[in-house]
Amino acid sequence: MIREASCSAEAVRLGDHSADRRMIMLAAMALFVGSGGAASAWVLLKLIALATNLFWFGRLSFAEVDMADNALGMAVLVIPMIGSVIVGLMARFGSEKIRGHGIPEAIETILFGESRLSMKVAILKPVSSAISIGSGGPFGAEGPIIMTGGAIGSLFAQCFHLSAAERKTLLVAGAAAGMTAIFGTPLAAILLAIEVLLFEWKPRSFVPVVLAVLVSFTWRPLLIGNGPMFAAHLALPTGSWSLAYALGIGLLLGLQATLLSKALYWIEDGFHHLPLHWMWWPALGSIAVGLGGLVEPQVLGAGYGNIHALLGDSLGMRAIIMLLVVKGLVWLIALGSGTSGGVLAPLLILGGALGCLIGQFLPGDPGFWAMIGMAGIMSGAMRAPITGALFAAELTGQFAALPFCIAAAVSAYAISVLLMRRSILTEKIARRGRHILQEYSVDALDLLQVRDLMTAEPETLAGDMPIREVIRFFEKEARHRSYPVIDKSGRLVGLVSRSDVLRWEVEGCDQETLLAESLSDASQPTAFPDSPSGIVADLIVQSGIGRIPIVDPDSRKVVGILSRQDLLKARHRIRVEETQRTRHVGGTRTTAGT
Repeated sequence: MIREASCSAEAVRLGDHSADRRMIMLAAMALFVGSGGAASAWVLLKLIALATNLFWFGRLSFAEVDMADNALGMAVLVIPMIGSVIVGLMARFGSEKIRGHGIPEAIETILFGESRLSMKVAILKPVSSAISIGSGGPFGAEGPIIMTGGAIGSLFAQCFHLSAAERKTLLVAGAAAGMTAIFGTPLAAILLAIEVLLFEWKPRSFVPVVLAVLVSFTWRPLLIGNGPMFAAHLALPTGSWSLAYALGIGLLLGLQATLLSKALYWIEDGFHHLPLHWMWWPALGSIAVGLGGLVEPQVLGAGYGNIHALLGDSLGMRAIIMLLVVKGLVWLIALGSGTSGGVLAPLLILGGALGCLIGQFLPGDPGFWAMIGMAGIMSGAMRAPITGALFAAELTGQFAALPFCIAAAVSAYAISVLLMRRSILTEKIARRGRHILQEYSVDALDLLQVRDLMTAEPETLAGDMPIREVIRFFEKEARHRSYPVIDKSGRLVGLVSRSDVLRWEVEGCDQETLLAESLSDASQPTAFPDSPSGIVADLIVQSGIGRIPIVDPDSRKVVGILSRQDLLKARHRIRVEETQRTRHVGGTRTTAGT
């Protein structure tokens, strides 16, 4: 019996995209996930406010306060340590997944954990982050909310019979929804999903993520507030050199991102060499937080007020330099100790401070150059250039500055990828023994059709051959492990292999029996010339048969065969296109490799 399921209309349906009706189901689920992401953002912000009031002012309140207004004096050294000890205990006896940035953990779950996050993570991550930030930790809420929103999406998905890829879609939808609710940046949240989290570009994932973000953005005015988070009225610089200045600042921001990432993991390596259990590392790191708070109280907490001040150009040169140096040191040491907190808000402050500092000597508003710094640092550190450019524009409401943001983001991205093998996010995953490639391209096996790779007019055996001749053929003439068997009209009868010949010899079958009559009743997979090569790759894996006959869809005659070796040609072809360089001058072609 010839199995041609791979050749049915559904299996070989060619098109630009692979979407089906399950996308509609995921889109409907994303509406609930988006609401959950918005709610989790509201809860996280309230928990941070509650922790801040408890730690710094000794009161039970959800009102937003600035911890720099405290009057605790030297007690500033103690409070971050108390919070860090609590977080360390939660990580040790609760879940180790609450440690760190949040985004690397989400990426690792997506790529290597079948997008399964636990209820424990969904509860402990926002609580631990609120304690860490509320006790003075110099972190932002974006990493924790991405992890928490992702956990909500993952938990919701686990209630249904979904594939790992579909769970990933809802996990990322929850993460993007949470980021939208916190920052009010729907476009940047969608692009962050594409550039950092999804590791694909498909309608199946794009449509649900967008719907979740839109639902979250609809809830935001009711839960958190309206308008851009850091609304600013910035005067754009004039003159033909302005874009060049943005490009130049981007180069410096790329260097800054590289130095910050290397310093972070150098400090983390230092903590790993300590003769103490990792549970106590955050407490040691909190000493730097307390000292930094004594030197410059504005470095404590998420520091969103600092971003407002940088955009408003209300800080003097000394204050900007202090923020750049002290905030950087405090954040690197605290994060390197393994406590719970995000990277985005500190990066915005550090990139904004560098941009504002350089802007003192450039035409235009220094606050404008601070915004350019925020776009560049996010691009260089997180390897998300489009997200970084749009995020800065959405945060401030300054969409007219988008060309300048793009210029800084691209140059920072270029320097970063040349100087750093991995981003500040993926380096942590690599240190756990994982490898991630963040360059997306079309799978060569899905791009090339069978006719592009198959061996045309393959050697075949006639179905009316006696077994005796088949055995002699495999003993003396056969060059392959298997051959298609055809009838007198050239139509496929089956596939005969060396294992079949061995079985006949061991069992002692009648050697005068015709080959067509001796083939197993097992189904034989086939494909058509216009089938995507990826379908044949799946057939080889599923069936264990290393050579798949290719038949004409109308006559069912054998027109080719596709083997494992042929499939490897697809990868080689892409590699040649990447590395082989040619020049055509005067009709003469010269070729050189890398």
